Amino acid sequence: MIRLDAIALDGENVYWSESRPDRQGRYFLVCRTPDGKIYDVLPDDAELNVRTRVHEYGGGAFAIGNGEVYLSNYADQRLYRQLPGGRPEPVTATSVPAGALRYADAILDSSRDRLICIQEDHTGDGEAVNRLVAITLRRGALGTVTTLVSGNDFYSSPKLSPDGTQLAWLTWNHPNMPWDETELWRAEIGLDGNLENAIRVAGGEGESVFQPEWSPEGVLYYVSDRVSGWWNLYREGETQSFYPMEAEFGRPQWGFGMSTYKFIGSGQIVCAYTQGGVWQLAKIDTLTGLLESIHTPYTEISQLRANNNVVVFVGGSPSEPNSIVRLDLLSRKFEVLRRSTSTREELDALAGYLSTPEQVAFSTDGGRTAYGLYYRPRNADFVAQAGERQPLLVKAHGGPTGAASSTLSLTVQYWTSRGIAVLDVNYGGSSGYGRAYRKRLEGEFGNVDVQDCRNGALYLAERGDVDVDRMAISGGSAGGYTVLRALTPDDGKPTFRSGASHYGISDLEALARDTHKFESRYLDGLVGPYPAAKQVYIDRSPIHHVDRLTVPVIFFQGAEDEVVPPSQTESMVNALRSSGVTVGYLLFAGEQHGFRRSENIKRALDAELYFYATELIKCDLRF
Repeated sequence: MIRLDAIALDGENVYWSESRPDRQGRYFLVCRTPDGKIYDVLPDDAELNVRTRVHEYGGGAFAIGNGEVYLSNYADQRLYRQLPGGRPEPVTATSVPAGALRYADAILDSSRDRLICIQEDHTGDGEAVNRLVAITLRRGALGTVTTLVSGNDFYSSPKLSPDGTQLAWLTWNHPNMPWDETELWRAEIGLDGNLENAIRVAGGEGESVFQPEWSPEGVLYYVSDRVSGWWNLYREGETQSFYPMEAEFGRPQWGFGMSTYKFIGSGQIVCAYTQGGVWQLAKIDTLTGLLESIHTPYTEISQLRANNNVVVFVGGSPSEPNSIVRLDLLSRKFEVLRRSTSTREELDALAGYLSTPEQVAFSTDGGRTAYGLYYRPRNADFVAQAGERQPLLVKAHGGPTGAASSTLSLTVQYWTSRGIAVLDVNYGGSSGYGRAYRKRLEGEFGNVDVQDCRNGALYLAERGDVDVDRMAISGGSAGGYTVLRALTPDDGKPTFRSGASHYGISDLEALARDTHKFESRYLDGLVGPYPAAKQVYIDRSPIHHVDRLTVPVIFFQGAEDEVVPPSQTESMVNALRSSGVTVGYLLFAGEQHGFRRSENIKRALDAELYFYATELIKCDLRF
């Protein structure tokens, strides 16, 4: 399954980046022309990998303008230029050590023949330094890098006004994450190209601002959660949203280049928003405030781009994997340009094996309600014995500020087609349900998420869907931490009989001391300031409560993970082995935080199934 990433439009050409597992997870840049031709933009022998490591999670790794392509290369983190019919040439100099100067979120400032982008500088001692910079574009020579804005911990989303005289951007500081508190600034661009008369437009004081955009008339728009606690659309100079709604028009900014709305003309916006975990598409008249819904077959919409009456986005649904989708707003016709997996005919052939999710809501601790997506087992060739309740695998998503997706996932179908039900939980702290729901996890990471996963599983058991004695839990990254906390409960009575931690956190103190800049203060809000809250970190770290872990558990880890280093996982594995608990551990060379190579993805899935089959389901499974 390829991973579809960013999208860019250049005239009628559509560009996107995609990661191909059969090519060691390398990211390729692809173009689709108006006549339907699809081709790789870069010469294959150039061996460039279109991926940036800014914030480690990347995003915004390329920019397009007038047929010219500018991109970050993963190996050396330099920026390269690809001209039509030519060879890629470097735009920025090498750094010492290699890859220490990183770039992301670039835009083309054509009138000044330069790029404006985010630079992350790892050349000095201590924490990396982030800046908003300009890079001159000189044919046959490396560009000069000039700092435009610096001093804050993080920057993102530079946007030029239509006449090129003003620049807007987002910024924030520790300990905030971008979904907690950001600021929107704009400034005039002087004759020398530097910024002048900068003013803060919005943000700060508990307000999260997302995606600044300029209207064709030069009015600055943005998304904010400041009034109602919902990410709604605003424009500069107004204190109220021009279309207030209990819906989210924004997303947590885990990566650069995220987009949920674009102008398609004067006073006309095409936008995506989510309500109750389902994404929808619409047009809004910014003058009248009227919203016109656009019916789509998709329940997940991201990376929205628009050019006149054409909209392109990544769309998915329970019956459709993530796809690059083109919509003609005049004819309302959808065209799939690229699927992340399989052809439509191949998917139709799998119809008897695909499980469609049921949205569930259930009571949880504190009299609150939590949410999830429940997938029943389905296989056209097999049925359960009469009266048998199915084993259940609870999935805890990463982030933890993330959300379960309703898009067709062959990973989920891997389990349901083998007779195992799946509950993908949107525990308190998940996005898509407003700021108050996101804030449920404030100071309660390792409590609220675990409670919601446990209560969701028990809800399904109580209504007769699953076997309470055959329930497992699996998750990656922060979800892996939820797994380990669920298996080491304070009362010593685990709800789950087995679990799988994919590059999960076992030692909160180690994470607070040894992780990358972007998340280095994330736990301040989720757990408490460190080291002031040191005892809380100890109390909630599974590594200190190995004696409570009495059920089988398996670990999957990338050898080059900078977010959760292998040493953290191996400390947990060694402690469990010493205590005599059944434990599995697979370390994957060449993988980082999340697996991208097809052979490793397959091996991890097969190993997890084998582990459950022998330790949870107690069947004899052979490959």
